[in-house]
Amino acid sequence: MQDLRIGVIGAWGRGKLAQQAHKPGKGSRLVAGADINPENLKLFDEAVEGDLFPTDDYRKLLERNDIDAVFITSPDFLHEEQGIAALEAGKAVYLEKPMAITIEGCDSLLEAAYRIGSKLYLGHNMRYFPVILKMKEIIDSGLIGDLQAAWCRHFISYGGDAYFKDWHSEQQYSNGLLLQKGAHDIDVIHWLCGGYTKNVVGMGMLSVYDKCERRSEDQAGDASWSESNWPPLSQTDLSPIINVEDHNMIMMQMDNGIQASYTQCHYSPDSERNYTFIGTAGRIENHGDHGKCEIHVWTKRGRRQEPDIVFNMKPVEGSHGGSDPNIVNAFVDFVTKDLTPNTSPIAARNSVAIGVCGHASMRSGCAPQEIPQLDPELIKYFENGQKK
Repeated sequence: MQDLRIGVIGAWGRGKLAQQAHKPGKGSRLVAGADINPENLKLFDEAVEGDLFPTDDYRKLLERNDIDAVFITSPDFLHEEQGIAALEAGKAVYLEKPMAITIEGCDSLLEAAYRIGSKLYLGHNMRYFPVILKMKEIIDSGLIGDLQAAWCRHFISYGGDAYFKDWHSEQQYSNGLLLQKGAHDIDVIHWLCGGYTKNVVGMGMLSVYDKCERRSEDQAGDASWSESNWPPLSQTDLSPIINVEDHNMIMMQMDNGIQASYTQCHYSPDSERNYTFIGTAGRIENHGDHGKCEIHVWTKRGRRQEPDIVFNMKPVEGSHGGSDPNIVNAFVDFVTKDLTPNTSPIAARNSVAIGVCGHASMRSGCAPQEIPQLDPELIKYFENGQKK
């Protein structure tokens, strides 16, 4: 069988993920890269062995008939435009999360994939985190009974470095960080709870990074991590425009009766993503989300901190807790073997919808928001493995 021939739109940064698919003679290979930054194209060329087609115009990449699939790892606000263009060009599409920055953008992508028949795959790599897979296994086993409540606390110590010095800091490019960063956690909550949010209430504000020193408009942003960028108010060279919140909170009422909450803070001193799921017979929570981490389970009543069961997770190879190699392999298998992946375009759309509506709530006096429903025909199509 010939290798699946792959192009990368947004060839560096998160685009390095696609290098996991470069396995010449073993099923897939990278053959082209598009990036508006010449230095990124140079780095891409140096990192990938082979005869590569480089371009600063993604449309030229899509025009090539010798490309079967594309990774789209460009900034969020370009996902809708580039994703639809790739689908219309007949390419199978790996689209990095979030799917888009508007509900309308997500629905346009779904409608394009349905109309054209090109395969659409979403890069929600947390569905391949070992700790998430183990928590799902525990919940599905019935060990803690029927789920009733869930929440996630996300502390983001690198928030000031990563999200307030470049395009992420503006609503027109990201909508907000509840959507941009929270899309991961909302998707995980939906997946493990087995349902989708129907109503959401949000609360959040910009309370710290609006007080920091800004860079000039003609100065390039530097979103790299530095230990010296502490405490938060000492940060310098932040974006000239910051109109996204630096902490976000939402409450979600799900269609299966489960209630959930999500809290996110971008000026915490530590980094931690902690999930808790409570059922009719117990509770589980994680301590750490990758590498050497633990899942604690309580199934007995008592006034104590020690869990009844502890699952010790071991580190695995690969970036993002070992999930990146697995999600890339699953994409290749989805395209070449029609194997069903963990990820879901419908779920990805709904995680964006919660982010959009959560931001709308917090920006309108915490007014409750109802999540717009999708066309049942689209839901049927994607739940049937993208087959009509």
